[in-house]
Amino acid sequence: MFKLSKKADYGLIAVKHLAMHRQEHACSANEIAEEYGISATLMAKVLQKLAHHSVVSAKHGSSGGYQLAKDPSQISALDVISAIDGPVLITSCVTSHGNCDATERCTVREPLRRVNESILNVLSAVTISQMSEDPHEPALVALSSASRSHMSSS
Repeated sequence: MFKLSKKADYGLIAVKHLAMHRQEHACSANEIAEEYGISATLMAKVLQKLAHHSVVSAKHGSSGGYQLAKDPSQISALDVISAIDGPVLITSCVTSHGNCDATERCTVREPLRRVNESILNVLSAVTISQMSEDPHEPALVALSSASRSHMSSS
């Protein structure tokens, strides 16, 4: 089953929170963790990873905390997920030892590659600013129907 890791979920929560509060102040890991009932230690690790990948920036000092490194319209869900989990893959066709043993006879490798590519395209198209809008906004709804028609035509 394709599923985001808990850390990737927390990364998306943190980045959306920062997007919604970006005009107010930098937010600490503790503040975000407390708001959503998440372990502060885990949230700090997630934010450090996001900072390492330049999704957020750390601000030091008495008014320190984390802020988005870019405008939320320039950060995709894929940027956040990849920063936390690495490449998004739904199959293990390629392993650390090279191709899997069934590569020569596999009949689903190419169709699954196309599915993976479609997932990457959708995650790339969804921005943090869209995730921060009212859930009934047309932009995300339009994206959903466009993605479904794209996936069914693949």
